[in-house]
Amino acid sequence: MDSLNITIPYEEPEWNSAPAWRLPGWAEPVMVASILIGSMLITRRHGYKLFGRRRRSQGLLDDDIDSARSSDDLLSRDYMIAGDDVSEDSMSTMKYPPKKRSCCGTILYTPNSSRFADHLHSRIMQKFPFLMEMFYWIITYAFYRCTSLTAQAIFSKTGIWDVAQDHGLAILEFEQFSWLSFLWPVREQEVQQWFMHGHQTFLTVLNRSYALIHIPGTVGFIAWWYYVAPSFNTFAIVRRTMTLTNLIAFSIFILYPCMPPRLLPREYGFLDSVGHNKAESVWMSGKYVNSLAAMPSMHFGYSFCIGCTMFYHSGLFRKTLEPGESRKSKPWQLFYALFAIAYPCWILITIVATANHYYLDACIAFFVAIIAFMCNRIFLVFLPLEDLLLWCLRIEKPIPTTGDRARRSGR
Repeated sequence: MDSLNITIPYEEPEWNSAPAWRLPGWAEPVMVASILIGSMLITRRHGYKLFGRRRRSQGLLDDDIDSARSSDDLLSRDYMIAGDDVSEDSMSTMKYPPKKRSCCGTILYTPNSSRFADHLHSRIMQKFPFLMEMFYWIITYAFYRCTSLTAQAIFSKTGIWDVAQDHGLAILEFEQFSWLSFLWPVREQEVQQWFMHGHQTFLTVLNRSYALIHIPGTVGFIAWWYYVAPSFNTFAIVRRTMTLTNLIAFSIFILYPCMPPRLLPREYGFLDSVGHNKAESVWMSGKYVNSLAAMPSMHFGYSFCIGCTMFYHSGLFRKTLEPGESRKSKPWQLFYALFAIAYPCWILITIVATANHYYLDACIAFFVAIIAFMCNRIFLVFLPLEDLLLWCLRIEKPIPTTGDRARRSGR
């Protein structure tokens, strides 16, 4: 690697841009919590009383339609039919028949948690169904927090820092000397140096964007999409795609630790502008934060998923709309379409200019997101486990409110 000309001579300019205002450590968690609580209130089920007995005569939450919705709109759930081990007549005498699940070609019967629908914690979930989405993302974040420890355990003998640095230099080598080098005519070092010489104020804006957009912005998007998506099916596809994108990326973080450009030795021409500008996010520090997780770029992976969702939401090039969805006005279509293009481009510029990712990180994130979209239904195999968990917690899964707002407004 030393024989390759991937280092560049440069003279670090004096950092004369005013430092970004550093947020106190509690500000970002409060920001995220505010987004989640606000979304929970906005997406609450109107007309549902938190206290009081439900009217069983209407079969609320007990009938097959609502119970199927509460588990997943994309999964067709039928109760046992004639020909099964248990007869249809015996099933008809059961007040809470088990759920019939199809998992990997096998039919499974799981406990029906609708009997717990009158429990207070179940009623809270029914009143605020967005709590279920918060639960999913807490699990995902917990997996991320484990990637650093797992990678360190795997590479404990060879030294994860040296391995990650070798991987980072290998990416630079590939970008500059492989047959695909024409895809990146401008080096990452040259992009950052352009901002460093005469455009430091703009770089300060990008530093703050990198720190603030990733977590609060993504959480805000999930909350917004839950509220405006035309159906829960459509929302669930995006949520599962982003979740699977996460899990694939986390696996790569563990097996291929990669040092971001900003942490490479200085002779390679990069500067940790976010740290230099004192614009670090609270999510970028801590014992369990994986600082050697440059490949792939989840900043770009998220932005690509968000951009695709925005373009779909615009309604452009869609001849038919979903049931209850109204055609948006031309200004709104244009707004969503332009945002769908501008947001990933902004993130790409941000991650390269701040030396947090390589071009190849964004390219791999692009393909990871595509694969995740094509395979997102794989998460349906976990529904039996979810049924068992809800049974153990004595909770009936809430009926989503997604789609209610879309049927009332075409915006």
